[in-house]
Amino acid sequence: MSKVLLALTSVALLGLAGCSGLYVNQPGGQPAAKAAEPGKAAISAEAQAALTAAQADVKTAKAKNALWTTAESALKAAETAAEKGDSATVLKQAKVASDQAKKGLAQLDYPVLKIGD
Repeated sequence: MSKVLLALTSVALLGLAGCSGLYVNQPGGQPAAKAAEPGKAAISAEAQAALTAAQADVKTAKAKNALWTTAESALKAAETAAEKGDSATVLKQAKVASDQAKKGLAQLDYPVLKIGD
């Protein structure tokens, strides 16, 4: 009985921890990708393509509740670097964001952990 209670408590705490930051960083009606404004540094076409792909991957993972926080933070870093015109950092962070988002989606296919008999 105590093992079942411990397992249920652990699952509840993990569930609450996963939902704790769900609505913290909502953009408040601002578009995720800002249009390039005159006077701002532009990034390479390859970096722009990687950023667009990363944004799509993160959006898909978020829609399926499989978004890892590492993917979200890497995407934010890529978007910040894009605003500064740093193509190398955009490529690096967009690759990390896409990879982490895809791993989060792949995790949905893992079998459910069965505790006890």
